[in-house]
Amino acid sequence: MPRVTFLDPRGRPVTIDAAAGVSLMLAAVRAQVPGVLGECGGSLACATCHVYVDPAFADGLPPVSAAEDEMLDATASERRATSRLSCQIVLTDALDGLVVTVPDAQI
Repeated sequence: MPRVTFLDPRGRPVTIDAAAGVSLMLAAVRAQVPGVLGECGGSLACATCHVYVDPAFADGLPPVSAAEDEMLDATASERRATSRLSCQIVLTDALDGLVVTVPDAQI
């Protein structure tokens, strides 16, 4: 069961245990992590699950798809090199310890 730490924009942590095989967005929504909205339910139709992945984990994630790349251009907060949509990150045991930062705004 991967453990994930979400940092709010001020750096305050919320750590959750999540089931492997679910998306990071779904795990966050289920745990009521502040700032991760997931309004489209993970269908890659909004950018309300935008997160900044800690650089130590960025290389261990699958590459950004063309559709995710396009949606990342529509984020409410600044897009960064480590920006990802959490609905596109499927949690695995290899991601245990993952750290992401939730941006200031999602909408």
